[in-house]
This record gives sequence, structure tokens and C-alpha cells, in this order.
Amino acid sequence: MSVEELLPLISVGLAKPITKEQILSPNIELGYLKRIDKVFNKGIHYYLDPKSPDILKDASIFFRKTKFDVDLSLGARKIVNHFEEFKISLSAIAELSDIKFERVLPVFTVNTDPKVVAKEVRGLINPEFKTKDKDFLTEIIKKLAEKNILVFEFVETWNKKEKANIDGFFLKPNVIVLKRHQISFKREIFTLAHELGHYLLNEEEIDQIDYQDFFNQKLSRIESWCNDFAFYFLSGEFEKSIEAIDNSTPQNDYNIDLIQSISEQTHLSRIAIFTKLLLLKKISPANYNKVKAGFEEDFRIKTEELKNKRELDKQNGINLGGSTPIPIKSPLLVSTIQTAFYEGIINEYEFCKKLNIKPEKLDSYLYESSN
Repeated sequence: MSVEELLPLISVGLAKPITKEQILSPNIELGYLKRIDKVFNKGIHYYLDPKSPDILKDASIFFRKTKFDVDLSLGARKIVNHFEEFKISLSAIAELSDIKFERVLPVFTVNTDPKVVAKEVRGLINPEFKTKDKDFLTEIIKKLAEKNILVFEFVETWNKKEKANIDGFFLKPNVIVLKRHQISFKREIFTLAHELGHYLLNEEEIDQIDYQDFFNQKLSRIESWCNDFAFYFLSGEFEKSIEAIDNSTPQNDYNIDLIQSISEQTHLSRIAIFTKLLLLKKISPANYNKVKAGFEEDFRIKTEELKNKRELDKQNGINLGGSTPIPIKSPLLVSTIQTAFYEGIINEYEFCKKLNIKPEKLDSYLYESSN
């Protein structure tokens, strides 16, 4: 973040904005320092450390890459920073516990056919089909854990001010992070498959997924490859069924029932399938846009209804404390923290903090490890 970008953030509510000289001088007022910390959430002690922060490539993806495919919001940068720090902390714990996250799946290149790779990798991971989208997402996360790939979710509450304008990202060597899409798990599943593509190419990226990027000529070869891989990974044997669909027109109601059926059996969203039909020239751009607009309106209405329900519940004094979704925990994360605890590397407090659980849940996680 540049100084010019920081100054407006720390000057909110002040009649006289804070200047560059006031925060870059040898001495800085405590009030200014507290305002700065409201942006970065590091704690005052962080700024008093005489040691300069590391700017080595190993320290952060922001030093390893100079450009991303999305202009990251402050909320997005905070999320990436949080998980990067967590990854570093977990790696240290794993090393002290003599745990190795050795790569199991091979590395591919963009010159390899993504359809061929998708078939091979799906066979290696072999996720069990689940009827519910969330259950299938959990299944893939579990299967990836068996291949030493850590998957994390981050949850944004509906009233959060600093929204993250990203859907997911991949951090070397083995971390995938996803934004929880409580209303649309299919989108989250596609994002996971897309980020798995980045892992297979061993190319880091921070992504905002748009199904229309399937035919976006401005995309890099890597992003196009990951989109194609994600589609073929999720479509599986239904790829041929999708290719065999007749032209979608208003006369046949855009094959909506058939596409809905395929969506339920593949966990691909309907718009992802329609996007593929657009690529296959089996739906016109005009009809595609009509269908897409219809889906977006349905989603908007659904989101608005949920928002109104929350407001009504709040007015009626209904406790909304249990409404925030709980992130899915990777079995690889749980087993790593359990091992560190048994080895005496971390204590009970750190165990609960790393897994984000309440102390009363400790025994259930420790008992789980013995079965």
C-alpha cells in the first residue's frame, strides 16, 4: 500500500487530513499510530519493533508477484495477508512436529491439454459424489487433504464494511483459500477447481471468478487453462452430455430442465454450463445474456430476501449469533494441529486458536484424532 493510499484511510472523520510528513517523521503521535493500526490490525507493538519487515519473496505473494488479475480491495489484501501469515505459522509448527507436506500430485504446464489433465487428476483425487453442493465441497477438501493440499475458507458477514473482491487464491506450495459462498456453493466449488488448476501449474494467483472469462480473449494462458481445467474436472463424464445438447432457444425454453439436471449431477452451476454452450455456439450471445440476466435477478432477489429476513429478525429481538457460517476445516489442518499438540509444540490455548474453536470443543477434537 502506498502512503498516498493510506492517508485518506487514516484521516476519516478528521477536519484536517493527516499529512505524509506527520507519519513519516522520526517521531509519530500515538493517535496517528492507532489510526494506522485500525487499517492493518497488527497491534501497536508491531510498529515499535526496530527491525524492518521482511520484503523477501518468501515473505509474501505481494513481493513475489507485481501484478494480479484483479485490482485488490483493502479487504482482499487483508484476507490474503492473514492466510499468508497463517501459512507461515503452520509451516513452522509442521516443521517442529516433523510433518512433511510433500507434493503428491504432479506439476503440469499450460501446454498440456486441460481436459486430459482434468480426467487424470479427477481419477487421482476420486471425490465421492454428494447430492448437496456443500457436502461435495467438503468431500473435495477432504480428498485434497489426502494429497497434502490445504484448503481454507474465509467468511464475510453481510454487514462487513471492507469486502474482499476476490473468490479465492493459491499460495505456494500447497495452500488454497476460498471465499464462502453460502448462497451459491457451486460458485465456490468452481473456484476450488480453478485454484486447484493453479496448484497443478504451480502458479500463484489471486482470483475473482467470472464464468464469462471462459471466452475472454484478454485472459492470460494460465487463467484460461485453469478455467478449462475446472470445467472438465467438474463435468467429468457429463462433458459429452453437455456437448450433445441441442441449440438452446426460447422455443425449447433454453433446455433449462436438462441443464438443471446436469447441474445437479456435476455441481457445475447452470450459468457455467450455458457459458460452455455459448463457446460451442449452441446458444446465441443475445439469448445467453437473457438467461444470465434472469439468473442474476433471481440471485439478487434471493439475497435481498435474506437481508430483509435478518433485519426483521433483528427488529424482533431474535439472536443472530448463530447465523454466521462456520468455515469447513481441512482434515490436514486438524491432523497437523493435533500432532503439534501431542508433541508439546503448542498448548491448549494455541490449539483452540489455530482451529478457531471454543475451549469446550477441545476434547471432541482430541477424541476425534484417536478414532
